[in-house]
Amino acid sequence: MRARHAAQGARRDREFEAFVAGAGGRLLHAATLLTAEAPDDNPRARRLLTQALAHTYACWDRLRGDDPYDLARQYLATRFAHTAWHRYGAGLGRARPHPTGALARLTPQERLILVLRLYEGVAEEQVAALLGLPAERVRTVCDRATATLLHPPRARTAAVVGAEAAAS
Repeated sequence: MRARHAAQGARRDREFEAFVAGAGGRLLHAATLLTAEAPDDNPRARRLLTQALAHTYACWDRLRGDDPYDLARQYLATRFAHTAWHRYGAGLGRARPHPTGALARLTPQERLILVLRLYEGVAEEQVAALLGLPAERVRTVCDRATATLLHPPRARTAAVVGAEAAAS
């Protein structure tokens, strides 16, 4: 009996290691996009990935044919949403980290929806169900985030600032 459990544990470990080798890089990239950190300096993303992988490993025997990547991505997204809510949404006056990535102009919710919809290719309805939002809200947030990235606000030049000052 003990030998059988050891063999099952070794098989589970090999399967999980193969999963991490194949999916770890993509999950880390998704986490880095969520946190808006630089790819070479992403401690929050790495922490988020570690938590998602630990959760996936703990659930490994219960997957029964389900895709472990979907489970890890779902945990990554919900953990990020929970953390972002406590860090940004609760309005507790905590200092915000200064993300530097390309998505830094977006709110955490916009980043989450954009990463799930565009980078991960998750259907709008699935994102809505995962986040507990109406599908229309997910569509609106995704459209707004995309527009923000495609058409960033222009820096105001000194001439424009001077003209506005003279007009008032």
